[in-house]
This record gives sequence, C-alpha cells and structure tokens, in this order.
Amino acid sequence: MELKVEQDNCLGCGICVIACPVNAAISPENAGGNGAKTEEVIMMVENGFIKLFSPEKCELCGTCQMFCPVNAIWLE
Repeated sequence: MELKVEQDNCLGCGICVIACPVNAAISPENAGGNGAKTEEVIMMVENGFIKLFSPEKCELCGTCQMFCPVNAIWLE
C-alpha cells in the first residue's frame, strides 16, 4: 500500500497534514496548524495543494484519509 493524492479533488485545506501522527512527531508545530519547518514530513500544503515529500514514512494508519473532507487522499 502507498499514499495517494488526487490533486483535482484537493481543496488545500491541510486537515490531513495536521491530522497525520507521523507529521506531528516529525514537526510538532505542524500539529498546531503552523506549518512544518522541514520537508522531512510526509506531506504539507504547497501552492494550495497537498504535496507528498516523504510518503515512504507513512505508517498506513489512514488518519489523513479519514479526515479529508473531499476524499482526495487515500491508501492504495
């Protein structure tokens, strides 16, 4: 399985970025909605869309998918 993003559906809201427990562990300020200070995170909002930086770090927990309001992110 791997993390996938459908950019055409993505609102760029960043809920998935904040919800991700791995992102929070890597960049704690990210969990507070302040944006990551490093590109070592799995994903972050860039230019209004989710961009995957380190998808290999994903633990396949499905939290990002569960919180996405438009089903733009999923595990496949």
